[in-house]
Amino acid sequence: MSRRGVPAPLVDAVLVLLALVDAWGRVGFDSPLPMACALLAAGALSLRRRAPLATFVLTLPTAMLSDAVFATIAALYTLSSLSRHRVLLAGCALTYGVIDFLPWPWSSLEAAELDQIDTLLHISYTLATAAAPVFLGQLVQARRDLSLRLAEITEAREQERQLAAQSILAQERAQLAREMHDVVSHQVSLIAVQAGALQVGSQDAQTRKAAATIRQLSVQTLDELRHMVSVLRASGSRPTELTPQPSLADLQSLVDSSGIETELKTDLPTSLPPTVQRAVYRTVQEALTNVRKHAPGASASVQIRQEDGTVHTLITNDAPTRPVLALPSAHHGLAGLRQRAELLGGRVTSGPTAEGGYELHLELPVEQNG
Repeated sequence: MSRRGVPAPLVDAVLVLLALVDAWGRVGFDSPLPMACALLAAGALSLRRRAPLATFVLTLPTAMLSDAVFATIAALYTLSSLSRHRVLLAGCALTYGVIDFLPWPWSSLEAAELDQIDTLLHISYTLATAAAPVFLGQLVQARRDLSLRLAEITEAREQERQLAAQSILAQERAQLAREMHDVVSHQVSLIAVQAGALQVGSQDAQTRKAAATIRQLSVQTLDELRHMVSVLRASGSRPTELTPQPSLADLQSLVDSSGIETELKTDLPTSLPPTVQRAVYRTVQEALTNVRKHAPGASASVQIRQEDGTVHTLITNDAPTRPVLALPSAHHGLAGLRQRAELLGGRVTSGPTAEGGYELHLELPVEQNG
C-alpha cells in the first residue's frame, strides 16, 4: 500500500521499475524464457491493487525459472495486505517457498541433497522469505483497520461531547426559565396589580398617570418575560428559538452524515408534536452513534411508522465486519433515551438480534403528547 500523501500510481510505477531492474540484474537477455517471465511479472504489478491474487499467480513463473523474485514478493505482500483469508495466504506463501526452493527443471533435484545441512538452511531461509511479506502485509492491514477504528471513535467521542454540552446547556436554560417564571414574573405581576390599584384609588391625576405607566410597563415586561421563558425552555421548533430544534425533516440529513450505510423508511406526517419529533430524532442519532462505536463496518436500517396512535421507531444493524475494540462506556446514551421516552409516556427496548446485530425500539403515544 502507498504511504500517506504519495499517489498510488507513483508507488506502482516505482515497484514495476524495481522489478525490471531486478530482472535485468539477475536474469539477463541471454535467457529469453526467464526474461519473458520476469517482464510479465513486472508488468503484472500494475494490477496488484485491482487483482492481487491474479498478480501473484502471474509472478510465480519468474520465481520458478530465475532468481528475480522481487515482483513475486511484492505481489505476495499486496495480497496479504488486502485479503483476510488466512488459509489462502498460507497456501500462497507455501507455494512460493516450494517454487523458490526447487531447482528448474525439478528433475535435476537429487534426493540425497535434501539431507545436507546447507539444503536445510536453504529451506529455512526460503520459508522465512515467503512468510515475511505475508506477516508484513497482515500487520499493515491491522494498522489500517485500527486507524479507521480510532477515527470513528474520535468522531463518536466528539459527538458525545457535543451532546453532553447541549444537555448541560438545556438544563441551565430550563433552570433559568423556572427561576424567571417563579420569581421574576411573580414580582412583576405584583407590581402590575399594585399599580392598577393605585391608578383606581388615587385622587391625584399625576399619580394616576404614573400608576398607569407603571402598570403598562409591567404588562409589557410580563409579555416579554413569557416570550423569553418559552425560548429558554426550547419547548418547540419555532423561529423565535435561540437554536432550531431537530425534527423529522432533519432525519435524512442525519442519516446521510452518519458515515454508515443506512436505509431510512418513514411514513410519519409532519404534523406530529415537536416533542415526539425530537424524541424520534434523538433516538435515531444515538442508535447510529452506537453502531459506529460497537459495530464497525455494519449497515443499519431505520423504520418509522405510526400505528394505533403510537409512533414506532425501529433501528437495527447487522453484525460488524471489522474487529471491535473493547471501550469503556457508561451507557448514558440509552439511559437518556429511556428517560425521555418515559416522560412522554413511551418506552425504549433494545437488545441483540439472532444474526449477531443489535436493535433499538422506541414506542411513543401520539395522542397523549399531542
